[in-house]
Amino acid sequence: MQNKISAGYLAAAFTVAVWGTTFTSTKILLRSFSPIEVLFTRLCIAFIALLLAKPQKLVVKDKKHELVYAAAGLCGIALYYLLENTALSYTTVGNVGVIISASPFFTGLLSCLFLKAEKPGLQFYVGFLAAIIGIALISLNPDAALQVNPLGDLMALGAAAVWAVYSLLSKKIGTYGYGMVQSTRRIFGYGILIMLPLLYLLDFRPAPRLLLAPVNLLNLLFLGICASAICFATWNFALGRLGAVKTSVFIYLVPVLTLVTSAVVLHEPVTLRMLAGMLLTLFGLFLSEFKAFRKSLSAEVE
Repeated sequence: MQNKISAGYLAAAFTVAVWGTTFTSTKILLRSFSPIEVLFTRLCIAFIALLLAKPQKLVVKDKKHELVYAAAGLCGIALYYLLENTALSYTTVGNVGVIISASPFFTGLLSCLFLKAEKPGLQFYVGFLAAIIGIALISLNPDAALQVNPLGDLMALGAAAVWAVYSLLSKKIGTYGYGMVQSTRRIFGYGILIMLPLLYLLDFRPAPRLLLAPVNLLNLLFLGICASAICFATWNFALGRLGAVKTSVFIYLVPVLTLVTSAVVLHEPVTLRMLAGMLLTLFGLFLSEFKAFRKSLSAEVE
């Protein structure tokens, strides 16, 4: 049991470490492509990678399972990314970053309602508040007026909520006993199918010349294979080992890692305010997970 828990923490840590770099990678791609072009190409690459990794067909035992897969594809793939990308068109990156980081809070609330075994206590919410304050220090620009657009901020809030739903659905899928790679591929497949009707409406026309440019191709492969195919599988693995609440808390680290990679790759400035936010976010993560870490240490001693 202890080995399974440790593997879950490692999988969650690896996933957020990669996801923390995706903003920088996507920002580079947005110089050549529209958000829908980046997203759909990334998803197709991920699906092909998962198919090559394990081409065996997934035979679903129950029709109800198929509905859960479809719901996961709708929430975790289509709705989440579309809401996030569209929100960035209406409001600031800082606003979206802070609001979407509220997804662990939604996960905790939904878990209280639907997963009786997972009931976060006061310490979880105090840690959540500390982490959100830290993320706000990182994301919000103190030199610019706070820009608030109700439509964009509402979309970001919706993205945080649907990601929480996806986390619970993924945990449910993990109990079915299907292969992790095949299950992840199924979720991506439904996400792609749901997005197909939107391609025409959103003017999906990526230029082949730009797709084959080395910098674009490498970033697309990174987003499709590593950040999507591999990381969704490791995220689902972590959900199965740790539960939806404990795993989702790791999302707090994503803005911190994004700050580091943007400074190294894009040479964006890092201020003392941002460093303070990083430390506060890490403290919030530790505080929310302190009980779990203490139980793990006790188990190792025994």
